[in-house]
Amino acid sequence: MTSTLPAPSRQILPGIDSQDALIDQACRALQLPTIRDRFDAIAATALREQSSYKSFLLQLLEVECEHRDQRRRVRLVREAHFPRPKRIEDFDFTANELVTPEVVHTLTEPGWVSAGQPLCLIGDSGTGKSHLLIGIGTAVAEAGFKVRYTTTANLVNELAEAADERQLTKVLNRYGKVDLLCLDEFGYLELDKTGAKLLFQIFTDREERRAIAIASNAPFSEWRKTFTDERLCSAIVDRLTFNGHIIETGSDSYRLRSTQQRLRS
Repeated sequence: MTSTLPAPSRQILPGIDSQDALIDQACRALQLPTIRDRFDAIAATALREQSSYKSFLLQLLEVECEHRDQRRRVRLVREAHFPRPKRIEDFDFTANELVTPEVVHTLTEPGWVSAGQPLCLIGDSGTGKSHLLIGIGTAVAEAGFKVRYTTTANLVNELAEAADERQLTKVLNRYGKVDLLCLDEFGYLELDKTGAKLLFQIFTDREERRAIAIASNAPFSEWRKTFTDERLCSAIVDRLTFNGHIIETGSDSYRLRSTQQRLRS
């Protein structure tokens, strides 16, 4: 059965040009809000510049597409559930010489996400890991990809609750549709065997298909404190490093240094 758009109503309000009213109604029916809002201004410019019909139509379609893309980018960033706005443009690379702008800016391009590659941000608290994680995730979302941010503890709790309610497959499928999963605070807390296996299932489902990025204050050698099963720990490290990107942010806390400088001043 073929669906058709409703024809614009020809009921014209008093004092409104009949063509303007019909254009407005057609734009509403076709869900073209930007053309509806900008039509008069673009039409006036086209008349003044004696644009061709084709050029006039192109201008209308371009502004609609541009604003539609902009709204989509805003929606994708909102749906990523970042805890606070962070952009790579605001990252102070001079405060951490271990983090090179060239490498980070490469990761704001979504090629590695399309390839399903992992990203590991490793370093002590206050060295910029979360800023980089959120900033890179924001750039990827604005490029048109589905991104989801969460802490590792929250994800494990969500998976455990879903398993208890026999909804695990549903939750796994939902995360499986995300192009980039950003896991913050990775390795902060020790996970029991059940939690570790649930998290491992996320990694396995995404391996070489969907990208994952983690931020951890513990080097790989200390992950056994989080994943007490050595085989499981080795398998997780393997999945997070194979064909992946690793950025080490070091141990010099930017927050602590800024606080000390403020107290001395």
